[in-house]
Amino acid sequence: MRHLTSGLNRKSPFQALHSKVLAVSGKDSDFHYPCACTPRLPPAPDLARWAYPRPLFACNTALLSGCNIAKFPGNIEAGELGLAAVPGRQDEFRTGLNEAVRIHIMAGRVPLGLERQNIEEEMEETFIENLQYAADILAQAGMVGLLEPINSLISEPRYFLNTPQHAASILQKVKRPNLKLQMDLYHWQIMGGNLTQNIKTYFPLIGHVQIAQVPHRNEPDSPGELNFMYLFDLLQELGYQGYVGCEYKPQGDTAKGLGWMKKYLKYCHVDNKTN
Repeated sequence: MRHLTSGLNRKSPFQALHSKVLAVSGKDSDFHYPCACTPRLPPAPDLARWAYPRPLFACNTALLSGCNIAKFPGNIEAGELGLAAVPGRQDEFRTGLNEAVRIHIMAGRVPLGLERQNIEEEMEETFIENLQYAADILAQAGMVGLLEPINSLISEPRYFLNTPQHAASILQKVKRPNLKLQMDLYHWQIMGGNLTQNIKTYFPLIGHVQIAQVPHRNEPDSPGELNFMYLFDLLQELGYQGYVGCEYKPQGDTAKGLGWMKKYLKYCHVDNKTN
């Protein structure tokens, strides 16, 4: 595994960090590749000062010129979480896509007032259409799109894409090599577990990994169901060379909570170059 990446979003260690982003996400914590998902991010000058010239895994386009967008969240205040599978919203999805280069494409929620079984087929058709369009746009820049199943038992009951099996099926139908599966071990464990076999089965599709302990989504070394030493050994054995994103809710102070990293650094090459 190549790097650990920080996760700058509303459910991560870097929630509302404005002033801390420089001290916590930068060289003090060995994170050099932030992953940002929502508009709730530090002011552009702060993030730009820290990020340049380091590459950003993903960030909202509103921050600064040259950054990328992680998701197309739609109207979060109205209960939306992505647009890619939402029928009738293709134009909005594509407008956002045209401003992006490397993205995590969010499927979206089943629309309010509708039952999943009554709209699932239409949502899947919309999702596939949008993904094919997105993949072709991204391919022009040599970029990759990521699909992340989000659990529907705890986090997002109405989210359309909620299992690795469903995501793999979608990728098979889309038939675009620059679309990959984002494996968030927290979501995968909640939606059926069987991680060893699922990781082996879907490993050829995996383009990014995210971690958090189950069930409380805290630091990886907090009490819980997942044995990350074993899981990292498995990923290393399978030859994973990508990034590992840390998307969890700290139990206390963010900076102090990063101590868990020390026991896992043997698995990762952490880029300590600074400018």
